[in-house]
Amino acid sequence: MNLITPDSGLLFWMVIIFGLVFFLLAKFGFPVITSMVEKRNRTIEQSLSDAREIETRMAGMVREQERMLEEAKKEQSAILKEAAAMKARIVAEAEVKAREEAGKILSEARAQIAAEKESALRDVRKEVALLSVSVAEKILRRDLSEESAQKEYVDRLVDEAARLEVKS
Repeated sequence: MNLITPDSGLLFWMVIIFGLVFFLLAKFGFPVITSMVEKRNRTIEQSLSDAREIETRMAGMVREQERMLEEAKKEQSAILKEAAAMKARIVAEAEVKAREEAGKILSEARAQIAAEKESALRDVRKEVALLSVSVAEKILRRDLSEESAQKEYVDRLVDEAARLEVKS
C-alpha cells in the first residue's frame, strides 16, 4: 500500500465511508450544531440588546443623578441663604435688645443718680438747717441773755404772728 498514490479500492471505500459519515452528520450532527450556533447567536443578540438597554438606562440614570445633584445644590444654596438671613435677623434682634437693655440700664442709672442727688440735697439741706438752728441758737443766747431783750423779742414775734393771722 502506497500512501502517496492510493489504490482505487481504497479510494472507493474512502468515498463510501466519507459519504456515510457525511450523511450521518447531515442527518443528525449538522442540525444540532446549527441549532446550537443559532441559539448561541440569539443569546449573543439578546445580550447585546440587553447591554444597549442597560446603557440607555445608565445614561438616563446619569442624567437623573446630575439633575438630583443640581437640585441638591439649589436646595443647599437656598438653605444657606435662609441661614444667612436668619443669622442677620438674630444679630439685628440682638442689637435691638442690646440697645433696649443699654437704654434701660442708662435710664435706671439716671434715675438712681437723680435719687442719690436728691438724697444728697436733702442731707445737705438737713445739715444746713441744723447749722442754721445751731447758729441761731447761739445768736439768740447771746442776744437774749438779758430779760428785757427776751421780752422785746417775744413781743415782736407775737406782733408778726398777729400780722400773719390777719393776712390769712
